[in-house]
Amino acid sequence: MQKEQIRIDFGQIELSDLETEEDFRKEAQRLLPEALVQIGEAMGEQTWIALQEKVKGSRSKGTTSSNEKRKFVKEAGKNYQRGATARDRKEIEDYIVQQLRSHQE
Repeated sequence: MQKEQIRIDFGQIELSDLETEEDFRKEAQRLLPEALVQIGEAMGEQTWIALQEKVKGSRSKGTTSSNEKRKFVKEAGKNYQRGATARDRKEIEDYIVQQLRSHQE
């Protein structure tokens, strides 16, 4: 899991409204679906690169279409969002809360 791949748009968050742990958790849960997609897309990007390297080493011709790559990466993001484990979701939510707290200070 690549939590550093999460890009939070702090301009869309009213940090001064976050006071209690519940406030932070609610905001993190609101941001969680997009964070899962971002992580899944980052993993998809890495997978695409690895597959292309593997195909280069073999005799078969690889697919390097940017449209196919974009589709593959987007699908990987959606798949990770749907299939992330409860543990991964909790870790990402905790990470988002941590980021919210650090930007509030």
